[in-house]
Amino acid sequence: MTLFGDVSGEGAPLNAARPAEERAALLAWVKERLHEEYGDQDPTPRRDPMHELISTILSQRTTHADEEAAYQELRTLGDWDAITLAPTEAVAHAIRRSNYPESKAPRIQETLRRIKAAPGGYDLDFLRDLPVKDALKWLTDLPGVGVKTASLVLLFNYARPVFPVDTHVHRVSTRVGVIPRMGEQAAHRALLALLPPDPPYLYELHINFLSHGRQVCTWTRPKCGKCILRERCDAYALYGDKVPSFSEKPAKG
Repeated sequence: MTLFGDVSGEGAPLNAARPAEERAALLAWVKERLHEEYGDQDPTPRRDPMHELISTILSQRTTHADEEAAYQELRTLGDWDAITLAPTEAVAHAIRRSNYPESKAPRIQETLRRIKAAPGGYDLDFLRDLPVKDALKWLTDLPGVGVKTASLVLLFNYARPVFPVDTHVHRVSTRVGVIPRMGEQAAHRALLALLPPDPPYLYELHINFLSHGRQVCTWTRPKCGKCILRERCDAYALYGDKVPSFSEKPAKG
């Protein structure tokens, strides 16, 4: 048995070991199959930019339900200025449904301070006109904001050609073999290099990857028997219906 992304030694290599152009074609096929299963996705922003930014910070290692609950209680402290001025312990208590609230609370407060001090204050619409590279840098320079959070804000709110890689996108794309095993941050660059710079295309693919990761290609016990991608999936080719948890190292054999 081989690790994801290795050449099997028998027959053709796994997807993850193929040239970039072949993996780009595979990713286009994945996009079409997911579209058939989950349909069109409306790229209208789901929430305002500041809400998207702060909620995504809260979402790190946290379920969607707990993220939303933490955000709603955070806003009971008042507007952004009030949250910045509140005792850090009060902010941590408000976001306690989010994992690691003691770490996130001071980062959120410092992020709000820096945003308020920037031109435009809490209005982030200047990000629409900045070069993508500069917009990503501005956001990722904020405490607690990584490339995933920055990419979500830029794609969801400003239709910029970036591709957010959350845990679901990372897991599904790695198991299928669109990319070899790598960290989430590296996966942003690797996947974007295989994709067209088309924001509606990128948005739909991200949302449908997320749906597939939540419903079928789950962290543990993925439902491979009902997976619409299994015919071209590296993990299914290796393990059949016994694909290991994504955190587990595949067994050598």
